[in-house]
Amino acid sequence: MKIVFTAKGGDWESSMDPRFGRMEMLVVYDDVAKTLTSVPNNETEGMEHGAGLQTAKKVLELTPDIIITGNGAGEKALAILKRSNVKMYIGAGNMSIKEAYDAYQNNQLELQY
Repeated sequence: MKIVFTAKGGDWESSMDPRFGRMEMLVVYDDVAKTLTSVPNNETEGMEHGAGLQTAKKVLELTPDIIITGNGAGEKALAILKRSNVKMYIGAGNMSIKEAYDAYQNNQLELQY
């Protein structure tokens, strides 16, 4: 299983980024390989519109099973994400990546879809 976190850094102690579309970093945890990799999301910094759509497409290219974020995705990004089998959990905006992972494992995050 692969989990994508919206984050401000690339390690377990990094803070989650509560934003979806304009998150600083996508952090992917592969629980089979036990690896954590990060992908910058700097393409959306200068965008006036469409950051959520761009990020949703980028996330889906990483083929995750789960997305964990703070506030969730906007309506247009959700429309794209809902066409996949990915599940999105929200409510991790004030946590570290490790805390968000633990909260997910303990069913403490809200399922956005």
